[in-house]
Amino acid sequence: MTAATDLVCLGEPMVELNQHIAGGPYHPGFGGDVSNTAVAAARQGLKVAMATALGADVFGDSLRAMWTAEGIDHSEVASDPEASTGLYFVSHGPDGHSFSYRRAGSAASRMSPRSLPLDLITGAKVLHFSAISQAISPSACDASFAAVEAARAAGRLVCYDTNLRLALWPLPRARAVIRATIGLSDIVLPGLDDAQKLCGAQDADGIIDEFLGLGARIVALTMGRDGVLVATAERREHIASHTVDAVDATGAGDAFDGAFLAEFLRTGDAFAAARYANAAAALSVTGYGAVAPLPRRTDVEAFLRA
Repeated sequence: MTAATDLVCLGEPMVELNQHIAGGPYHPGFGGDVSNTAVAAARQGLKVAMATALGADVFGDSLRAMWTAEGIDHSEVASDPEASTGLYFVSHGPDGHSFSYRRAGSAASRMSPRSLPLDLITGAKVLHFSAISQAISPSACDASFAAVEAARAAGRLVCYDTNLRLALWPLPRARAVIRATIGLSDIVLPGLDDAQKLCGAQDADGIIDEFLGLGARIVALTMGRDGVLVATAERREHIASHTVDAVDATGAGDAFDGAFLAEFLRTGDAFAAARYANAAAALSVTGYGAVAPLPRRTDVEAFLRA
């Protein structure tokens, strides 16, 4: 069966309030890692859909308007009249950015296997989700595993970001769930800081070895200023970081994920995809907010040519 959609992103979208200057006003925007990834991928030309739930509130309406503007399908996203859309606040200081969340009991956290749009998931080339999608509630965790089972049964690719939020669940549970999920995933996109908490190994090559050993086919380990280490069982390559004027790293990992998937589906080459995504992530930190600075394909290609 030919896939009708390139990418389905499963998880919690959020509304962002970002304080650009300490003590200054908060500027509205959008966030939630999988929603950011959806936008990043759509801006590279993929046909993208969301699988989630929103509150029947003004924040949910604003997310829908944003997705519509970005060409992202949200026709299967339910509006829950009994729960709210998640919010988070970002502030900036000498040690970087910090987050404060208002997401407990959100509509997305009430997702369950029964609420999944299975036809959408099995009809897409790739299912993408993250550990946050599993951490927000036990029922959402169950939904994530049910989505993976459906995607795998349909012969679709599963992409997983190990995004670790210890405010949402204890490390032993997170480690067990995340490592089990890696074994069910074709593509795994960890960050170094999180991976060091999840692995026995602390060095990049050791982490890659562990994740491949768990069953992942492709691992792209992002390491901030140290670039990216991308690997399969047969090959690995280190990709140096780009020098840019960084102001806000809020959505950098999500920019990487969306650009990686777009380029991987275009080329079938994980190493070319990582080089492309590395550039997209660098561009994403040059503006404030998780979504506004996400680059488009023309931006990334021009940056790579420069």
